[in-house]
Amino acid sequence: MNDLRYSSDHVWVRLDDDGMATVGVTDYAQSELGDVVAVEAPEVERDIIVNEEIGMLEADDGNFELKAPTSGSVVEVNEAVLEKPELINESPFDDGWIFRMNVDDEEALDELMDEEDYADYLDSLG
Repeated sequence: MNDLRYSSDHVWVRLDDDGMATVGVTDYAQSELGDVVAVEAPEVERDIIVNEEIGMLEADDGNFELKAPTSGSVVEVNEAVLEKPELINESPFDDGWIFRMNVDDEEALDELMDEEDYADYLDSLG
């Protein structure tokens, strides 16, 4: 997963070849939540600001506020994950992505953690 960047809110971002960014929640987040039973994703064409609450995951063990990992605009929502929220548990980095977005400033992604930094961050959580 070397091409992923991570927020301290356990959201991952992958800048794709087409210049869009795909966004989802980390394996850590889904495992802490338990079975995800509903997903509230941001609307297509919505402008989002970094750290803004843009959605919600409902799960057996509580709710997870989905916060924007960077600023930009939503271009696509994963309809499959809305219809089958368990995809987040089954495949958080592949089939369980939540939305795609245009990123306002690709360099802002460098402010997010890489895989090694995120692993260290998880270790610090105990």
